[in-house]
Amino acid sequence: MKKLVLLFGLFVAFTASSYSQKFALIDMEYILKNISSYETANQQLEAVSKKWQSEVETAQQQVQNMYKSYQSEQVFLSAEQKTKKENEIVEKEKEAQELKRKYFGADGELFKRREALIKPIQDDIYNAVKEISEAKGYQLILDRASASSVIFASPRIDISNEVLAKLGYSK
Repeated sequence: MKKLVLLFGLFVAFTASSYSQKFALIDMEYILKNISSYETANQQLEAVSKKWQSEVETAQQQVQNMYKSYQSEQVFLSAEQKTKKENEIVEKEKEAQELKRKYFGADGELFKRREALIKPIQDDIYNAVKEISEAKGYQLILDRASASSVIFASPRIDISNEVLAKLGYSK
């Protein structure tokens, strides 16, 4: 009888362990920091962003200068000239807003550049994580960098270096 209970207990333990789920962690910030093409892409995006921001600020400064000039000359202008100046200011302000939207809007140039430069890197990381997950049987892989609710995780389940090695950036 004792052997039967022991055998049944071992069977239950074995089946329960075979159904246990495997988890792993990655640290996306760590992975991206160790990929040189990501750093290069970020530097390119930052440079072009600063250039475009300067253009937008220049256009907005021109609008402000036009408005200040209009305010100082307003008393000397006829009604027709006032209307003309106001329309010029409004038009220039629309141009500045359009420029800002063109560069920094939801479908702006910065978004398109970021998509072209960074999305392939993110796709490579995703594919590497997926391959490792399938090879090692992980049901869930969390990103430590974005999972703010993870208070503690054992370094043994961090597979960030495996992902880097899979991408060819061994650490």
